[in-house]
Amino acid sequence: MWVLAKKIKFIWSLNWVKTLYFNFKMFPFKIAIKLPFYFFGKVKLSSLRGKVVIDAPIRRGMVGFGQKFEKMTRSKGTAQIILNGKLVFKGHAHFGKDVFLCVEENAYCEFGFMGCLGSDVKLICTQEIIIGNWAGIGYESQVVDSNFHPMKNTITGENFPLSSPIKIGNYNAISNRVSIMAKTITPDHCVVASNSLCNTDYSSLGNNILIGGVPAKLIKNNFARDWESEKEALKKAKRVRLD
Repeated sequence: MWVLAKKIKFIWSLNWVKTLYFNFKMFPFKIAIKLPFYFFGKVKLSSLRGKVVIDAPIRRGMVGFGQKFEKMTRSKGTAQIILNGKLVFKGHAHFGKDVFLCVEENAYCEFGFMGCLGSDVKLICTQEIIIGNWAGIGYESQVVDSNFHPMKNTITGENFPLSSPIKIGNYNAISNRVSIMAKTITPDHCVVASNSLCNTDYSSLGNNILIGGVPAKLIKNNFARDWESEKEALKKAKRVRLD
């Protein structure tokens, strides 16, 4: 009886209108019928003119949008997707509540296996953003590869680049309220402290590091999240199943 009640509760939690619409809008029938995307709660699909690619075996609900895997379970109902470019998934991926996901025309955004955006994260991709395998970005963070407004050197007149790619390495633990801006590159097994600003290439610092601050700098070497001890629990908590 408990198992049946749990399944019924899960079925009611899905936003079936957006789930069916998105899957059959973005994929050919043989993929769409498997429902690889699940939507939970209120979400505005502002534009779906782009393309979604799943470069992995297709599984039902392998990408969950609007999931409640954090302590905060109430949603403001502000989730929104603007997809005009290319969005690629290398496996299961997870999005918390009230996420704003924007991939502009001609832009490329990629999520590795078990890539995750926490609640209230804003990701705006105008050129290229790549998030590695087992890379998680904490709640109320922002990932933006453009400053949107032209800037220049007032002495030389040189114009600074409007946008630059972002690459988040594998096994990255990005804390809450972190700003990840254009030119950010992080190595594998990198931890970023909360309320930090990342805006440069940190790969030369090596793996297993803790960075933080405004702007972020090296805080500690030989420091990493113990992913191996958490993997099974994270899979159980974040991968959604209807069966």
